[in-house]
Amino acid sequence: MKYKIAALYRFTPLAELESLRAAIRAFGSECDALCGTLLLAPEGINGTIGAAPEALDRMVEFLDREAGILQGEVKFSWSEDRPFNRFKVRLKKEIVTLRAPEADPSKQVGIYVDPAQWNALIDDPEVTLIDTRNDYETKVGIFKGAIDPDISTFTEFKDYVSDNLDPAKHKKVAMFCTGGIRCEKASSYMLAHGFEEVYHLKGGILKYLETIPADESRWEGECFVFDQRVAVGHGLKESAWSVCHGCREPLSAEDVSSAAYEKGVSCPHCIEHLTPARAEALRTRHKHYMASAYGEDSGRAES
Repeated sequence: MKYKIAALYRFTPLAELESLRAAIRAFGSECDALCGTLLLAPEGINGTIGAAPEALDRMVEFLDREAGILQGEVKFSWSEDRPFNRFKVRLKKEIVTLRAPEADPSKQVGIYVDPAQWNALIDDPEVTLIDTRNDYETKVGIFKGAIDPDISTFTEFKDYVSDNLDPAKHKKVAMFCTGGIRCEKASSYMLAHGFEEVYHLKGGILKYLETIPADESRWEGECFVFDQRVAVGHGLKESAWSVCHGCREPLSAEDVSSAAYEKGVSCPHCIEHLTPARAEALRTRHKHYMASAYGEDSGRAES
């Protein structure tokens, strides 16, 4: 069976989160092969889920009735394998963590730019192009000419802006992320701090790769995703990247061929810090994983 995957989010005030979580869990129990994670917070809903195609469509329809998700961003793709281990609904303080109350996309947000207009925008020499994703994502792929802020979590984006950007100097700023949620919140933050002309890629990198032909693309590499596929390329085709189940770093073919790589245990990024006890624990976990019916998810949520 092919799995249909929905990456979705919407900034919208939500109340009675416990009741909403219970309703989503109950409906999800009736959806064939549903898996993935949904985050609920007072500011909205965010997540990536997969299921049998008809079941996935029914879940998206349910989420639209409960939270108007189709008024936000919903992007569909496909996987040959089960993309997550199980289905989870979590309550959070924020659906994407920045810890900056002034960043409120329901009140103000930057200028949305459709993928068809994105190339023209970032070709403008006056535009400062910034990737708002984390360092383990940018290593897999990035837009040509973009600044990589080298952050390990999205909360560090505030420090990057404070230390490196100036509203008086950086008159035009364009930002992008995987599905659009982080750069949408980042644009709200920057507007609150005096930046006047802020743009962000509508639908994120995934929408760009889905709609822009490879021969017209400014994208270099592939895009890290938060499921078993690890990364996708143009047309959202699955890539050859894998992930280390010891440290969760994305792994290239070169990494996998390294002597430091042991499936489920180690890779060149973590081998130096791996103790014998930790290695043995990971080997045991990997044996249990191999014996189970399903694979593990990436262990990360887009945040």
